[in-house]
Order: sequence, then C-alpha cells, then structure tokens
Amino acid sequence: MEFGPLDALMKDPSVEEVWINSPHRIFIAREGVSELTNLVLSTQEVQDLVERLLMWGGRRLDLSHPFVDARLPDGSRLHVAIPEVTAAHWAVNIRKHLIRGKSLQDLASLGVMTDVIALYLQRAVVSGLNILVSGSTQAGKTTLLNALVSATPLHNRVITIEEVFELKPKLPDCVALQTRPANLQGEGEIPLRKLIKEALRMRPSHLVVGEIREAEALDLLIALNSGLPGMATIHANSAKDAIAKLQTLPLLAGENISYKFVAPIVASTIDLVVHTTILRDSGERRIVEIAHVTGRVENERAEIEPLFTYENGIYLNGLGDPNRILKDKGFTKTNSVPNKSQDSNKMKLGTL
Repeated sequence: MEFGPLDALMKDPSVEEVWINSPHRIFIAREGVSELTNLVLSTQEVQDLVERLLMWGGRRLDLSHPFVDARLPDGSRLHVAIPEVTAAHWAVNIRKHLIRGKSLQDLASLGVMTDVIALYLQRAVVSGLNILVSGSTQAGKTTLLNALVSATPLHNRVITIEEVFELKPKLPDCVALQTRPANLQGEGEIPLRKLIKEALRMRPSHLVVGEIREAEALDLLIALNSGLPGMATIHANSAKDAIAKLQTLPLLAGENISYKFVAPIVASTIDLVVHTTILRDSGERRIVEIAHVTGRVENERAEIEPLFTYENGIYLNGLGDPNRILKDKGFTKTNSVPNKSQDSNKMKLGTL
C-alpha cells in the first residue's frame, strides 16, 4: 500500500493515528498525545492520496456520499469527510492498529491489565459469558474485543459483524460480515440489523458485533437472550453508563419498544462490562473497571456490581465475587482464578 507523503508516519510504530485537517495542518497521535507535524501537502496531493487508498477498499466518495469509512490493506481504518460537510478542506483520519491481533496475555504484558485479570477474562469467554466492552474513542475497545474473541475455544464457530472489517481473531472457524452502504439509486444497503438476523442462520457458537450505536442493540439483545454467547463494544464513560446506554439504544427500533421492556432483557443478557480508557497522565490504555450485571432490575435500571476497579495505580476488588460468576457458568474451584495477590507491571491485585 502506497501512502505517499505519509509513508514515513505510517511506518513509524510509535504513531497511532494520522489526521489531516488541511494540507498545511497534519497531526499525529503518539502514546495518546496529539502532535502537529511539519509536513505540508498540496490540496491535490491530499485528494490523490485518498483516491488511491479508496481504490482498494471499494468505497466511493462524492457529493452524494461526502463521508467514507474503509479498511486499508494493512489493517488501518480510513475515514474521510469532504466539503460541503467540512468547511473548506478534506478531513482525513487514518487510524492504525498497532497491537491488533494480540492475545489477552500479550495485552497484559503491555500493561493494559494484570495477568490475573487476563486469566479471568479468558475463562469468562470460555464459559460463555456475554461481554460488553465500553470506552471512549481510541481507548482500545476493538483491540481488546479482538483479544477476547481470540480466546474462544477453537471448536467454536464465531460470526463477527462490523461496519468496517477490523477484527481478525485467531480462530479456525470464523466468518466476518460487513455492512454495505446504499448505491447511487439509494438501494442495496445492508445495515447491522440485517446482518445480525442473517448471522443467526449461520450456526454461530459466538456472535460478535464490532460496535453498537443504534437500533441494532435490540437485535443483539434478542439474539443473546436466546442463549447464544456474544460480545460487542459501545461508547461510554463508565461501565454503569454503558449499561444505561444499552438500555436506551433499543428504543430507536420503534415506538412500541419501551424502557420497561428493555431493562429486564439487558439485566438477564449481559454478564460482564469491561471498561477501558486512556489514562490522561501517561496516555496509556488501561482496563479501569470490570463490572458484573447481576440480573436484577431496580427503578427500571439493570443493576451492576464492580468486580475490579483501577484506582491510583492499583486494582481493587469490588463487591462481586468473580469466581462465583464463573462457577455459575460451570467452572469448578480447580479452574478458578488463583486466590492470591499478583504483581504485574508494578500494579497490585488484592485477593480474589
């Protein structure tokens, strides 16, 4: 793939994202912190670069479709917006996935979590818990989701559903589905809701949705409520906010869907919420909260209890019992998380 004048930035492993606000203002993100580069391009160079990158993805960009979201051959994600949506210049974002394809243990070695938490999440996936990964933009949700999916047993059949192909789990039996925009005549669109329904006919053992933003949340909840294990990501500020948002998004499916109807489905369907963020002081990505959805509903809200929280450089145990949740799914005491403190990357985890 030829990135032209951006080639050096794309090859730099410390650069996480490159974005172009105008031909004269090109920024990068390094270790979670943005920097203005000294690179200067012409308007024609920016447009030629975008057109060259879009040739591989099969996506188009014109006045009728002023936005485009595409995956590049190296796994990077391209987003472009053009005038009149933008004021004057083409706005280009190229998001690199430097640690994609890593396992949970690899992420633990990078400081995203401790080894004990990585072991717990691995056993949660194997036991078939439904997991919701929450966090802000660029907090590492997709990377973490990819690691979680890769932890599923090898005999399972996994169906992934995304707007743009990003997940690449290391599994022998995995089918990836991607949405499709409408053509020039406004026909042929394939939304996430349609793909979720079609995926249920493909004999999945695990159903994975890259990100839920709108009414597809209802289809995912209904699918998982039938006993099918699954995972998804969602934008949220905390585990509690993630569950509250998951209760709200299904209301977009129609006026006949009520909050009172959705709350018990969320409570009985989702098992764990794993919240990740970028630490402001260091720019590091870190799992800062793992919460358990208890299955109870109070004041029309699904109740959650913390299992692990990250505070002041250490992980603290919450009110919930992590091993009890695994045991309820069929794990025995001999397979439970070690009952001891573990120091990993200068972080301490209390007794489980």
